[in-house]
Amino acid sequence: MRYKSQSVAWWYFAVAMVLFGLQIVFGLLSATKYLGPDPLLYILPFDVTKTIHTNLLIVWVLTGFMGATYWLVPEESRTELHSTKLAYVQLILWTLMGVTAVIGYLFRYGTGNKLLEQPLPHKIVIVICMLIFLYNIGMTIRKSGRLTTTEGVLLLGLALSAVLYIPALLHYENYTVSIFYRWWTIHLWVEGVWMMIMAGFLAYLLIRLSGVDREVMEKWLYVIVGLVFFAGILGTAHHYYWVGVPQYWLPIGGFFSALEPLALAAMAIYAYAAMRRGGVRHPNTLALHWTIGSAIFALFGAGLLGLAHTWPSVNKWTHGTLITAMHAHSAFYGAYAMIIMAMITYALPGLTNRPQNRYSPLGYWAFWLQVSGMFGMTLSFGTAGIAQVYLERIMGMGYLDAQLKIQVHFLMLILTATVFATGVAMFIYDFFRYRPQFVVTDDAVLADDAVEADLRAQAGR
Repeated sequence: MRYKSQSVAWWYFAVAMVLFGLQIVFGLLSATKYLGPDPLLYILPFDVTKTIHTNLLIVWVLTGFMGATYWLVPEESRTELHSTKLAYVQLILWTLMGVTAVIGYLFRYGTGNKLLEQPLPHKIVIVICMLIFLYNIGMTIRKSGRLTTTEGVLLLGLALSAVLYIPALLHYENYTVSIFYRWWTIHLWVEGVWMMIMAGFLAYLLIRLSGVDREVMEKWLYVIVGLVFFAGILGTAHHYYWVGVPQYWLPIGGFFSALEPLALAAMAIYAYAAMRRGGVRHPNTLALHWTIGSAIFALFGAGLLGLAHTWPSVNKWTHGTLITAMHAHSAFYGAYAMIIMAMITYALPGLTNRPQNRYSPLGYWAFWLQVSGMFGMTLSFGTAGIAQVYLERIMGMGYLDAQLKIQVHFLMLILTATVFATGVAMFIYDFFRYRPQFVVTDDAVLADDAVEADLRAQAGR
C-alpha cells in the first residue's frame, strides 16, 4: 500500500463480502422453493427472498466498485484521497441504507419495481452517498493534477451511473411505463456504463499484472468507450419486446447488446499474449486468474448467451422465462463479480499481512469452484428454460404443471449452486483470515508497478 488513505478500501471490500455471502444464501433459498414443499412459505415467501437476492446483488457490486475505486484512484493519481472521513461517512450511510432496505423487504416495504424496490427515503440516501463518493474522487484527482485515461474512463462510468439513477427516482402509475423507464436505469447500468467501470478496472489490472504497455491498453479503452455508448444505448431495446414500442427496435436491441463485451475480451486476450511473449510474471497470479476470467466469462455470459437469447425471433418465446435467468446469472458474474474479486485479490497483499506471492491453494479452489459452479448453474437454467418454453409456450401447458416437469433441472441447479456457494464461502474466508495491516511502504522501496512492468516488458523484447 503506497498511500495511507487506501486503507478505506478494505472496509468497503469487507462490507461487500458480507453482502455477497447474504446474496448467495437468499439465492439458494429461492432455488429450493421451486422444489417444495416450502416450510417458510408464510415467513419468507419466494417474492421476498428473490427481491432480497437481486437487490443485494446491486448493492454489493456497487460497494465493491466504490472500494476498488478508493484503492485505484490514489495509485493512478499518486496522491492521498481528498478525505478519508467522507469515505467512512459514506460507507456508514450506505451500509445502513442496505440493512434497513433488506429489513423493509421482509415486511413488504418497497416499491415493487423489480431491481429498484428501494423506497424513496432509501433512494435519497443512495443519491447522497453517490454525491459524496463522486465529490471525494473528483477532488482527489483535482488535487493531484494527474488524470490517466484509465481513471478518466472509470470516473466517467461512475458519474454516468449516478446520472442514470434519476429515472429510478420517478414514480409512474402506469406499470408498463414504469417498466419502460426502469430499463433506462438497470440496462444502461449493467450493459452500458458499468461496462466502462469494468473496463477501467480491467485496464488497471492488466497494466500491472501482464506488463503490457500502458499506451496500448488505454487505446483499447477508447474503443471500449465508443462501443459501450453505441451498443449499450441501442441494446436497451432488447427489453422492449412486450412493452409496445415500434417493432424496428427489437432486432437493433438484440444485436447491439451482444457486442459490448467483445472489446473487453479482445483486450484481455491481447494482454495475455503480450505477457506470454514478454515473459513478465507478476507474483500475484491469482489476481491474473480473476482478471482474465472476468473478460472471458463476460464474453460468454453477456455476449454469446445474450445474443442467443435476445434476438427477436428467439426472444418472443424466451422473454421472461428461465432463459433470462441463465443469461443474467452468467453475465453479472463474469462482468462484475469477477472483476471486483480481481481487484480485491490484487489489493489484499497491500491491505493485510498476506504476502504478495504466497496465495494458498484455497484461493485457487475458490476461483475454480466458482467458475465451474456458475457454468453448471448456467447450463441448469438453460435446460430448464428450454423445457419451460416448449411446455408452456408451444404445448400450452400451465405454469405450475410445467414446473413439475422440470424439477430435475432445479435439482441440478441446487447441486451446481452449492458448488458455487462453496467457492464463494472459500473466497470470503480467505479474505477475512488475514487481519488488516495498513502499512504504507516507502516509495523508494516500492516502485510504481506500472513503470516497473513497462521496463521489464521492454527489456524482454
